[in-house]
Amino acid sequence: MFTTLSHHLRLVIHFFNCTGIILLLTNCGTMSYSLEIPTSETTLSECVILLHGLGRTSDSMEEMQDHLIDAGFHTVNVDYPSREKTIEQLASEYIPPAIEKCSAYNPRKIHFVTHSLGGLIVRMALKDSKPLKMGRVVMLSPPNKGSEVVDELKDRWYFSWYNGPAGLQLSTAKDSVPNQLGPVNYPVGVITGNTQAFFDYWLVPFFQGSNDGKVSVERSKVEGMKDFVVVQESHPFIMNSEIVQLETIQFLKEGTFSHGRAKEKISN
Repeated sequence: MFTTLSHHLRLVIHFFNCTGIILLLTNCGTMSYSLEIPTSETTLSECVILLHGLGRTSDSMEEMQDHLIDAGFHTVNVDYPSREKTIEQLASEYIPPAIEKCSAYNPRKIHFVTHSLGGLIVRMALKDSKPLKMGRVVMLSPPNKGSEVVDELKDRWYFSWYNGPAGLQLSTAKDSVPNQLGPVNYPVGVITGNTQAFFDYWLVPFFQGSNDGKVSVERSKVEGMKDFVVVQESHPFIMNSEIVQLETIQFLKEGTFSHGRAKEKISN
């Protein structure tokens, strides 16, 4: 497997990253890409663009990227300034260059794997224009219908200060950006969680139903999606679940999730 950090060290970095400490100490405002290709024995001649979530960096998607490479996909892992621009700006400025870099591999298909806000950026970008070799999209914990957390905290100074313009666009209001994007007309599979990281417990009272600490299970759904899976994972760490990684690869290859068979594959 192509790794640059041990699994345990990555978990430590992910913890500080998703609680805001790393972001306050590092410059996350410049766009960069991590491009990786599989070995010739496993290549599928297909490319996957990865997009991290709000307040995160491309590091949070590295473990998923590694699994995609091992499965034979070319990858373009995008690092973008999620806290500095609106969803519209992020979609128009960062998706086209990522598609161009994917296209350089001359792939048969271009797929997307996103976490949280990344799913809405892709929806915005693909609303009016899709790659000529459009493939499939896997969204992990996407606030496709907004988040109750934003409803409750959007007027607090620290929320807007930390989450920026895009964060303020993620309410559940009918006129919010997520609820104005409309149905998807390309193959989408959604994976969301139903447990919470310990530092997200204080957000649980904002929800009425099952949730992952940031997004409710119901609001992660999007009209037109092809498949949907709920796993016992939390919002910040869902992309590091082996089951989620296997289900992601399953959907990219087949257009459906395994619905339990991935867990059997791990146990065997």
